[in-house]
Amino acid sequence: MVNADEPAAAANIRCRPIVEGDLDRLADLLKRGFGARRTRAFWQRALACLKARSVPDGMPRYGYVLENAGVPVGAILLICAATPGDGTLRANVSSWYVDPAFRSYAPLLVSQALKRKDVTYLNISPVRHTWPILEAQGYARYSNGVFVAVPALQRSGVSGVRILPADARPDVPFAPFERDLMIEHTGYGCSSFWCVTPERAFPLVFRPRFVKGVIPCAQLIYCADVANVARFAGPIGRYLALRGLPFVVIEANGAIAGLTGRYFDATMPKFFRGPVRPRLGDLAYTEAALFGA
Repeated sequence: MVNADEPAAAANIRCRPIVEGDLDRLADLLKRGFGARRTRAFWQRALACLKARSVPDGMPRYGYVLENAGVPVGAILLICAATPGDGTLRANVSSWYVDPAFRSYAPLLVSQALKRKDVTYLNISPVRHTWPILEAQGYARYSNGVFVAVPALQRSGVSGVRILPADARPDVPFAPFERDLMIEHTGYGCSSFWCVTPERAFPLVFRPRFVKGVIPCAQLIYCADVANVARFAGPIGRYLALRGLPFVVIEANGAIAGLTGRYFDATMPKFFRGPVRPRLGDLAYTEAALFGA
């Protein structure tokens, strides 16, 4: 993102981590940058969410601010986390904006945000005109589109499946970190539950969304394996449909075996940069999960 318009006076620019004292002014800055698409209240809630959650040691809680003579003129939000299960570090590069007069300094902001070589950076909601910019910055696609399913119409291929709430302790094997993840994501506004078979409990997290502002759906945020959504399609679909969510949206690179639905290519591709390629079916601790964005 580059703009040829320079500040009228010599700039006193610096880039630093965002701190709690910046939050009110950042809400104003981001509201100015995103206009009618997001209210100031949305940014206040997003920043409050980042303030309340834990982050891995040494990683920024909020992201970075670009300031001129002490006044914020740009910001980039980072949602930092350890990857569920293996603990590798990642950061969702979320909303960012730079005032037009200072956009020639945007590369400084980006370089600060992406400086760690041991972190995998995700960009999961880029607008189309930024796709070539991301690729020039070293990002690669890991998901090209989405698969939209209507799982309530399918029969389950597994007998004896039970649905339990996230905070339940199943009486069959499960991974303890998955229970913690589901409980935390329920607090973010997600629908989290177990699919329990006689052999094991399988975690599932969905975020209620409205496609085009009117069509209710559930976006898959986390599962141990996307194949589990197909395996338990009937129980999952009926559980969600009873809560007004008949459609399920899953990041994908093609049709998903065992699920009835349609694949949409080149629809909101997702990008990554760093040492670990993200897997499909894991949007935990991203803007999709925390902000519903």
